[in-house]
Amino acid sequence: MDANRAKPSKVYFFGTCLIDSLFPQAGVAAIRLLKREGMQVIFPAAQSCCGQPAYNAGFFNEARAVARKQIQLFSKPYPIVVPSGSCAGMMKIHYPGLFAATPDFQEAQRFSERVYEFSEFLVRVLDIRLEDRGQPMRVTWHSSCHALREMGVIEDSKALIRQLARVQLVELEREEECCGFGGTFAVKQPAISAAMVGDKIDAIARTGASAVLSGDCGCLININGAMAYRQKDIPGMHLAQFLWERTDGNRNSL
Repeated sequence: MDANRAKPSKVYFFGTCLIDSLFPQAGVAAIRLLKREGMQVIFPAAQSCCGQPAYNAGFFNEARAVARKQIQLFSKPYPIVVPSGSCAGMMKIHYPGLFAATPDFQEAQRFSERVYEFSEFLVRVLDIRLEDRGQPMRVTWHSSCHALREMGVIEDSKALIRQLARVQLVELEREEECCGFGGTFAVKQPAISAAMVGDKIDAIARTGASAVLSGDCGCLININGAMAYRQKDIPGMHLAQFLWERTDGNRNSL
């Protein structure tokens, strides 16, 4: 963390579609962790998708309309914390290009500069310190493509896990390879996607870990689905939920 930069008192939280629909416990955990660090967390209720599905499918006008709505909703100069490398990458890296040569470019650029992936914000802005209150266990980590290649935040995520005194982080073989989800890729190329996630869960099983962690729920959907299909009992969990459960003495408190 930059010692000369004061910690913010207010942050926006962008919940993501998949957390809202399928992993609400991860979103609640992320908000709890931020609040425990003294943040006032602002959650604009009208927020929706980041626009990535439309963008990746080539529907740029539709993606621009979705993105413009988010820019309007998150208008005040607070950091925007995103518990997804994929959505954070879309908002930080691709929004300015999406609005290039339009009257909204400068606003989109300023918006993108306030976007932080969740683990990046905890490490680089809050300089968070975690106290492990859980039992000894072994975990492994799956790096999503966008968190790895666009946001560059994997070492932040691993640094948080390594703060937990009774958690052993086992590195995953061929970690940089995609799990096969890729949004619409898994729908358009199901056989290739299935082969890719099969390789991924085999590698996870070889670590001997009792859980696999990730910062992206799209990957967790694919990995957990493949684990269930193969009847492997290695649950996938979002990093935020794992950190909260390992460090909070009263898990029912908000």
